[in-house]
Amino acid sequence: TCSKPHSRLLATGGKADEIAARAREIDADVIVIDNDLAPSQQRNWESLSGVCVIDREEVILDIFAQHATTRDGKLQVELAQLKYLLPRLAQRAEVSLSRLAGGIGGRGPGETKLEIDRRRTRDRVTWLERELGKLGKQRANRRRRRGRRDVPVLSIVGYTNAGKSTLFNAITGASTLTEDKLFATLDPMTRRLRLPTNQNVLLSDTVGFIRKLPHDLVDAFKATLEEVIEADLLLHVVDISSPQAQEQIEAVNVVLDELDVAEKPTLMVFNKIDRVTAPGLAKRFTDQYPNSIVVSARSGEGFDAFMSELGKQLLSLIHI
Repeated sequence: TCSKPHSRLLATGGKADEIAARAREIDADVIVIDNDLAPSQQRNWESLSGVCVIDREEVILDIFAQHATTRDGKLQVELAQLKYLLPRLAQRAEVSLSRLAGGIGGRGPGETKLEIDRRRTRDRVTWLERELGKLGKQRANRRRRRGRRDVPVLSIVGYTNAGKSTLFNAITGASTLTEDKLFATLDPMTRRLRLPTNQNVLLSDTVGFIRKLPHDLVDAFKATLEEVIEADLLLHVVDISSPQAQEQIEAVNVVLDELDVAEKPTLMVFNKIDRVTAPGLAKRFTDQYPNSIVVSARSGEGFDAFMSELGKQLLSLIHI
């Protein structure tokens, strides 16, 4: 009979024992679980294996932390990390009398080290939320000034590593970091763009999405993703050469739904057409998504049609 995953470990007992034994055999330092673990499940895995265990959310948060460069981005990542950490502090081993706090920073002889850690973490979360709130107000003021000029705003969204920043750079002449890796761009960048129809627009590049993007990360990055919320038109960039292109489209749509912008006017931009070898693949996608265009951000293929389509999309929005 087929055994079911055990709620204690999010895996069958036999498979968990096999993974733990393999980790000991190769003298592994860390076990990475490709799923989100509850704090208790993470502790149970560590008790079973005797090594550090991290889940999918922790890996994503660590990648974001490595790529955050601006103050805004660093604060947002730290907030998400602390919200992830807070419930896990309670999963520490039972506090003994030797861990009672004393000296500066404690609230009396009865406050444990665990309680101090939790209090300081909550205080830091509160401070981060307050600072991000201030930065959000500054961005809102900039957007209001921008709105008074009646300049339409376009926002690029898409799965991480779909070529969003390459496309952004190619059509605006900007120099956003472009690398073949996850989440190379975390902080939004906005540039003015003049279309062949003589329309002036503002184009924003945003953080890449991923399937099951951690909720704390979505919440923390809502300040950054306000560019998406305020946009008049979304450019959903898809790596058409990826075997998981359809799944990535659906993952992005899930995040857009969380941001309450799933119904916003959207132009599907199927990128990396220069890498496609399967005959008829591009047509299958454009038939499935009629409001779409095919381009190569790297070679410039399809740019004329793309820019022309942007002009048409904006004119149709004006006439709504």
